[in-house]
Order: sequence, then C-alpha cells, then structure tokens
Amino acid sequence: MPAVVIAGAQWGDEGKGKVVDIFADSADLVVRYAGGPNAGHTLVVNGEKLIVRLLPSGILHPDKRCVLGQGMVIDPGTLVSELDALDARNIAYRERLSVSDRAHMILPIHVLVDTARERGPQAIGTTKRGVGPAYEDKAARRGLLLGSLRDLSRAKELVLRQLDAWGPFLRESGTEAPPIDTIMSELTRAADRLVPLLADTQGIVAASVKRNERILLEGAQGALLDIDHGTYPWVTSSSATAGGACTGAGIGPTAIQSVVGLVKAYCTRVGEGPFPTEQKNDTGAFLQKAGHEFGSVTGRPRRTGWLDMPALKYAISVNGIDRIALTKLDVLTGLKNIDVCVAYKTKNGESDRFPSGEELVDAVPVFRRFAGWSEPIGNALATDDLPRAAQDYVRFISEETGTALSLVSVGPGRHETISLDAPFPAR
Repeated sequence: MPAVVIAGAQWGDEGKGKVVDIFADSADLVVRYAGGPNAGHTLVVNGEKLIVRLLPSGILHPDKRCVLGQGMVIDPGTLVSELDALDARNIAYRERLSVSDRAHMILPIHVLVDTARERGPQAIGTTKRGVGPAYEDKAARRGLLLGSLRDLSRAKELVLRQLDAWGPFLRESGTEAPPIDTIMSELTRAADRLVPLLADTQGIVAASVKRNERILLEGAQGALLDIDHGTYPWVTSSSATAGGACTGAGIGPTAIQSVVGLVKAYCTRVGEGPFPTEQKNDTGAFLQKAGHEFGSVTGRPRRTGWLDMPALKYAISVNGIDRIALTKLDVLTGLKNIDVCVAYKTKNGESDRFPSGEELVDAVPVFRRFAGWSEPIGNALATDDLPRAAQDYVRFISEETGTALSLVSVGPGRHETISLDAPFPAR
C-alpha cells in the first residue's frame, strides 16, 4: 500500500518539518491531515529558514502535489500570509496545492476566546491561535467550512451564529467581539486567494491511492497531546496520532503501509501539564539554548528534559510506529552524562507503564545514565561515524523500543542526516 504517516511521538516539536521535507523527495503527494496554525514546522534548506504553520512541509519541492485536509482548522489570513511567503521566494504552488473545502475556518472571534481563556485559572498554555474554539464550533455543528468562501452571503449568516454563541462569554471576560463587517471584509479578501485552491481533497487522495502513488501523511503536535490518548486535559483539540490521518485526510487504514514516529533525542513541552523528566536546572538551560527550543509560532521558550522511555513506548503503541526518525541528536553534544527515564515511582509502586494525565502529575522518574560525548557529529554519514557514546545511546533507543531507525538527524540542515531505512525506496 502506498501511504506513510509521519507522527510525532512526544509532545510535539520533534522536527517534523525537516523529516517530511526529506521524505517528500520520494513522495508523489504530501497531505497535512490535522491541527492548525498553533504549531510551526521549521524548514532549513540551503541555509535559508522557512516556517510553515499550515502548509505541508513538502511544499518546497517544486514537483510535489500538496493537500490541506479536512481534518484541519485553517485561519484564512495565516494561510494567505504563507502563500505570500512562497510568492516572495518564487515558489510556484497554484497548480499543485489543494485545500479541502471541508476544512473548518478559524475566525478572529476564536482567537479572542482562546486568548481570554488563557488569562483565567483554567489556562492550559495554548498558543492563543483560536484552534480549540474552532474545533469546539466544529463539534457543536456551527462551524464555518472553507467552502463557505464560495458564497459569502451564506458565510455571513454562519459568522453571525458564531458571534451569537460566543458573545456572552466575551462580554463576561471584558472582550469586545469584532464587528461583522470587519470579519466579512477579511474573509472577502481571503476568498480571492483561497477559492481557486479549494477542492474535494478526499477525492484527490483516493485517486492517488488508486494509482498506487506514494502518499506522505503529515500530522501536527505529538501523541502525548492527542485529544484521546494524550495527557488530558493538557492536550490539543485534534487527533495527533496516526489514526487521525484516516479521518483527517479521508484515507482508509488499509492504505497505510508504515508509520514513522518522530522522536527528539531529549524531551520538550510547551504550555502547562505534567512533564516528569523536566530539568529546571543548568541541564535544562543547556538543552534549551543548544536546541534553540523556542516556539516557531509563539517564540515561547520550551520546557526541556530527558528522554522518557515509558512515554515513547506508549506513543509507539497508540500510533503503530514501525520506524523511528531520531532528531536533534547533535543537541546532546557537550553533555558529560545523559539520563533516560526507564520507569516511574508512583503511589502504587514502581512501574514502566505510562500513566494518564492526572496520575502523571505525581510520578517520579527512574533514570538510567549514559555517558555523553564532546565530539561534533554534524558530518556523520553513518552511525559508525558517531562517537562510541552516541552510538550506544542510539542503539539503546532502538533496542529498548524494538523499533528500527529510519534516520538520525545530526544537525538542522537537510544534509545533516544519517539515512538508514527510508519508508519509501529511493527513486
């Protein structure tokens, strides 16, 4: 079967942009299937950085077709800004980018609601991009589909319904909702750019499957932020696991041949929620600085800590991961020792099971220590080129999880990668 899912196996920020960009070389179609502009994927090609929040990371490949699937929530203004960035770099997209007319829109009112909530005691550390409220409107059956941009008079009726629904909350929080004319003016401008790109993307994906093409399915965030499987309630509002690819892209599970799990060589987390291996010390500061751990969308510093093996094994299980793409191994260079959580001490004794969100709050990690290394590894072309200590660390991750390595990233650039077992054979 032709489809490969790229899924984050931690709390997001695992390096999807680079990995999808690499695998897209051998793909025919790249599909973003979930999430919204709350997470940015950073691409570094020829020394130039491009951050995409909505567009699939494969958009930089001029011969690849790209899809924004119906599982996403899309801010029209943000998408137009990303298209402007492509135009500024002379990257052609109009004949190869399709946007689902069934994807839901994020409106300015969603952003206001998200921001107001983050000021209160129930704040969970969202990016305040309106993603959660947009998914709420979707579930409440009052959402606004991108296809509504084809009929702006109908769109206005739906926007008014959302203003009525959210108005009381905003007034109570001391926030004034934007006038309907302002919202419609923004949507009218966006429609000029986006309507020509709207399509039945499920049909596009289905046709690609029928032709036995290579399809790369790109998610957002990570398994530990999944609405069903993550550290609830400190989670995102969408399906961040591989299962979300089926619903978000409109593809059957029998069409998926492989799931590649993205694993950072250490752990990071943005926002609130339990993080047992977090290092609020010099080690954490080292990882944050060396890994440039600041949100590409918000600029917020990410919380940093050691690799969590029970959490990783859990993510492998719920995603059906059969290959690991290990990222940011180079960030660990210079550390004398590297710790890995292999179990937790809980009120019920020691366990290597990953507990639920509330249980995780009181879990104390049990660490296994590895020797670090000081030699630069950016020029390594094979795992044998790595320092012995780095080889031991990489081997432990693969053997402990029972999962083959697809690649090891030893630097931010596309070329700074050790390729081992690509999901698509090279062409």
